[in-house]
Amino acid sequence: MSITCFIRYEIDPFQKEAFDEYARNWGEAIPRCGAELFGYFSPHEGSATTAYGVYTLDSLAAYEAYRARLAADPLGKANYAFAREKRFIRREDRIFLKRASLPHAERRVPGSR
Repeated sequence: MSITCFIRYEIDPFQKEAFDEYARNWGEAIPRCGAELFGYFSPHEGSATTAYGVYTLDSLAAYEAYRARLAADPLGKANYAFAREKRFIRREDRIFLKRASLPHAERRVPGSR
């Protein structure tokens, strides 16, 4: 059974571009370090301060090993330093969830055959 990590960020609304750069960097480092990255999401409509990161791992033990690899990864280290220097993240919360809705039906587009 895999687990999915949802990271909720509160970001500085005047530094959204810095968060987007941070997200793109994780787009390279996270998969390289062993997690299946679903993506990072920055504000578009509604809240100007809420952003998310979502990735999946096999277990909490796999998460611990992944975090160690990420901390040792050159881009991971640089990205942590970038966030500390620019201070665009005001708050960061993690929650680990398991998918409860499986199996899913096949996706259908209304009006198509």
